[in-house]
Amino acid sequence: MQFKLRESVQRFLTYGVRGSAVRTQAGGAPPTDRKVPVDELVNVPEFEAMARLVLPSDRFDAFRAPARQSFDKMTFRQRLMVYAMDLDLTTELFGYEMFAPIIVGPVSGQNFLHDDGELETARGASRAKTVMVATRPSTEALSEVVNASNEPVWFQVYGNDDSALDDATQAVEAGCPVVCVTIGVSENGIPVSTNWGVVERLSRSIDVPVVVKGIMNPSDVEVALQRGVQGVVVSNHGGTAPGGVLPIDVLAEVSDAVDGRVPVIVDGGFQRGTEILKGLALGAVAVMVARAPMWGLSAYGAVGVQTVLELLQTELARNMAASGRPKIDMIDRDLVRFDSR
Repeated sequence: MQFKLRESVQRFLTYGVRGSAVRTQAGGAPPTDRKVPVDELVNVPEFEAMARLVLPSDRFDAFRAPARQSFDKMTFRQRLMVYAMDLDLTTELFGYEMFAPIIVGPVSGQNFLHDDGELETARGASRAKTVMVATRPSTEALSEVVNASNEPVWFQVYGNDDSALDDATQAVEAGCPVVCVTIGVSENGIPVSTNWGVVERLSRSIDVPVVVKGIMNPSDVEVALQRGVQGVVVSNHGGTAPGGVLPIDVLAEVSDAVDGRVPVIVDGGFQRGTEILKGLALGAVAVMVARAPMWGLSAYGAVGVQTVLELLQTELARNMAASGRPKIDMIDRDLVRFDSR
């Protein structure tokens, strides 16, 4: 089902992607002392509480929701009296028409969250018509992860890794249509200096788009583009930059520096459709989400991943319609207003 819902947009706005009526909570979030059926959860943050119940504390701590202040200081300027019957979330990226501008970001070692790890993530993402990014280490062969999805599966390599080119080449052979090279941090999460030579070799040596992940400074944009990258991901790898700066805080500046030459993607703790809409308004073509699908994976497997993504799609669509931007190309920076307090 596409979001070109001229005849059924009212049903969508009422029932959402999942086809079940939207319910309002009467008493807040679900109980945090027991895991509830997945179809009783009505928003993504509730999945964090469910993941807390099933994961050891050290594993859960790695996926805690980040600070919200950067999103909370933004509100919307709604455009009223706009015809919203042509609601459409489809987004073209690297020649592929995505169902919605949402991508499941790379997370290593998913078998520590669920026995079938990346395979369940691929299945859930596929059912939600969502692109995902695979990475290592993984207990599953990359070809199996690719085959588990009907949607494209990208692959992440690390810019400081001597085997990056070999890994990227194997990923392309396995069917990955995009390679995402992460800079500024090692596979173990240790900060490292960026080896732009590796980025350039990847860009010149493989026959698929190379996207560089880890841009937090607009001055790095020109360096990346000179190395031949075909996309950038504004990301701080799940942490917080000095001064508490998050990816959403620098997104507009990075987008301005890119100036439409390549697609800009952003990650950084997105867990509501309103937040994804803010990311798109500030210049992102798509938003990567990682923590939220992992909450779903931990607690419910593939159906949890699917439900998280469909909730985000539904919330994004509903807020696009409510703000008077029913199509992706109507979303602009004028939509976002910053709280001066």
